[in-house]
Amino acid sequence: MCRGEMQSTKAADTAATDKSLDKNRLISRDELRSHNVPQDAWAAVHGRVINITEFARRHPGGDIILLAAGKDATVLFETYHPRGVPTSILDKLQVGKMKDGELPSSFYSWDSDFYKTLRARVVERLDKLNLPRRGGYEIWVKAVFLLAGFWFSLYKMSVNETYWAASLWSVSMGVFAAFIGTCIQHDGNHGAFSTSPALNKVAGWTLDMIGASGFTWEIQHMLGHHPYTNVLDVDEEKRKEAGDDCPMEDKDQESDPDVFSSFPLMRMHPYHKAEWYHRYQHLYAPVLFAFMTLAKVFQQDIEVATTQRLYHIDAKCRYNSILNVLRFWSMKVLSIGYMLAVPCYFHGILGGLGLFLIGHFACGELLATMFIVNHVIEGVSFGKKGESLGLSKDVEFKPTTVSGRTPMEQTRAEAKKAANGGNVKDVPYNDWAAVQCQTSVNWSPGSWFWNHFSGGLSHQIEHHLFPSICHTNYAHIQDVVQKTCEEYGVPYQSEPSLYSAYGKMLSHLKYLGNEKKVA
Repeated sequence: MCRGEMQSTKAADTAATDKSLDKNRLISRDELRSHNVPQDAWAAVHGRVINITEFARRHPGGDIILLAAGKDATVLFETYHPRGVPTSILDKLQVGKMKDGELPSSFYSWDSDFYKTLRARVVERLDKLNLPRRGGYEIWVKAVFLLAGFWFSLYKMSVNETYWAASLWSVSMGVFAAFIGTCIQHDGNHGAFSTSPALNKVAGWTLDMIGASGFTWEIQHMLGHHPYTNVLDVDEEKRKEAGDDCPMEDKDQESDPDVFSSFPLMRMHPYHKAEWYHRYQHLYAPVLFAFMTLAKVFQQDIEVATTQRLYHIDAKCRYNSILNVLRFWSMKVLSIGYMLAVPCYFHGILGGLGLFLIGHFACGELLATMFIVNHVIEGVSFGKKGESLGLSKDVEFKPTTVSGRTPMEQTRAEAKKAANGGNVKDVPYNDWAAVQCQTSVNWSPGSWFWNHFSGGLSHQIEHHLFPSICHTNYAHIQDVVQKTCEEYGVPYQSEPSLYSAYGKMLSHLKYLGNEKKVA
């Protein structure tokens, strides 16, 4: 999406918008979805339909805007522009308006000024500290160190004649690969590594370098998990339980794939049915975590690239491009070559395969540990939507914990008490930014070291609220976010350490494994 800092709308002037076109003509959901490829891309923003096909070439944020192709991109538009976007840009790109009732009722509300206030205060803090919103020397120096560590470890793993020593270098390679995933590609694919679209693309490509696919990651993480954190479409779940698969055009995009796809044999959302083996998931989960990257590299990536979909999410915005498909397959071959074939050459087939697996186990365990504690943990909330719930279109969806509590009811009361009778604006339970705070948990908040160590994952709330801000800034804006949440009566949950968060995550998995399905 375009950046609010743009000084002019010259780029938008050249967008492929027919001057004679009625910009107020009504557009159906089917028509919007038919423009879902890089060569022909439309998107809906607060009911306005814009043509982003040509604009993507001049978009200051790069082709990240094409992820919105054929979709309701309201969440992406709002969350990737902390400084806002001039309405004149949308005016020039507009090709129509969505027909009333064409898009499924959204889980979210945008009526509160909570997020507007948050954005203004965070931008003010960054300006005061003279910190760039995207990129900076801290992340670039760290990137050089991590890339050097990965390739040096891979080299030593391959040529070391002592197998136990090679195994230790394999662990080192896996750890560096995990940090490349959290500290380089994560920011790059979010458009936060640099102000240069080309440098962001290179940073995002490092995920392909370590064996996975940056494109598949974008589809799952940026189109599924980030906009709709811990939200589940119960209608789709019922169809899956019945063995039905409705056409892609009938699926609701507002559902978080991370709560049902990241790990098999695990129950991560209270709506899911509890099987007998889930009673032990808190025991086998740490073992299962180690297989995460292997599943991504050899199963999910290939499945998404060949089917051009990720569960309910249309992936044609990336995989309908010949160049993107060539990048996908060439990097699969190359990465398997230097991460598996080369070690096999030096250590034999079994030895090389063993080193490859050791590296992946180390990488998967570290990545899964830092990711899962942020959204699957005691006290975190979950949301569900769907026509089968029997709720009216005007209902205010309310995230709840696995025990049925709504933590925001308590924080609202605390804010009003602290105001001593003063005015505390009511934020809807389903306000998008408030939902991010209710479904995310920080650990070691405010810590510069742990923020760098985790690539900003320790400040998960800040990251979800501001995905286009470089993770090196999160420790500097954490207090602003927390104080604003307290002022508005919005939950802000944090744990003192990763150790504490990990323990509560296992306790939460145990609880989920023994609880019945929530209706």
